[in-house]
Amino acid sequence: MKKFRRIMGSVMMLMFALLMFSACGNDSGKEKKEVKLSYAEWDTEVASTNVVAEVLRDMGYEVETIPLDMSIMWESIASGQTDAMVAAWLPTTNAPQYEKHKGKFIDLGENLVGGKIGFVVPAYMKVNSIADLNEHANKKIVGIEAGTEMMGAAEKTLEAYGLKDKGWKVEYSSGGAMTVALGQAIKNNEEIVVAGWAPHWKFIKYDLKFLEDPKGTMLGEENIHTLTRIGFDKDMPEVYKVLDNFYWDKTDSAEVMLDINNGMEPVKAARKWIEKNKEKVEAWKK
Repeated sequence: MKKFRRIMGSVMMLMFALLMFSACGNDSGKEKKEVKLSYAEWDTEVASTNVVAEVLRDMGYEVETIPLDMSIMWESIASGQTDAMVAAWLPTTNAPQYEKHKGKFIDLGENLVGGKIGFVVPAYMKVNSIADLNEHANKKIVGIEAGTEMMGAAEKTLEAYGLKDKGWKVEYSSGGAMTVALGQAIKNNEEIVVAGWAPHWKFIKYDLKFLEDPKGTMLGEENIHTLTRIGFDKDMPEVYKVLDNFYWDKTDSAEVMLDINNGMEPVKAARKWIEKNKEKVEAWKK
């Protein structure tokens, strides 16, 4: 019986030691917290959000990626319901949301520069300016969902250039439907005008060009910013540092987007890019 008690005592001491070691490990290491990243389901934001999420997961964090309508995404950051986003198109596209919620978020600046929004056509079309559009492409602009700043700008652009009076109209669809229509037109060597943006995988897959916009009504040059909720820098400083340092270029973004468009799962496309760009990723953590 004494021997049994000694054995049981040893077992209990070992279990206690293991529990203490585990507790000490949790206290000395970073506390396991969940990071909530919100994003709009644009191809650019699907790519960037998944890359950032995978980097944070590699660092030991649990990450939830939450797709939201653009306006709701901004509200979620301003109210603190989500922690961060890497999806703010500025200075023009998201200007209304920026002004509405100003002071309720932290703007970490650009994570990608040189973005652009405008009317896009295949390079073989013999037109270079919105002002020169006439009997082209069945007098139709193929767009995405109604309610976006880009589509509002497209409608204003038709007005500004007198194209509505000539019978031009905006056809609303979705990002996916727009690119399908673009691909089909290029396959048949047909004319098409789409409301598009860069970075985007379509500029890698196809030979395209933006139409010049002398009136400046189609939003034009944009940068993509990273935002966090107020207080996130104090709550999760290590994650905040990564978000503050996160920066890539249009080629990086388009590479991930193209893999996703070709059928790769977003997480796998993100992992492929991370493995290929380890030095850049490591720099985000410093």
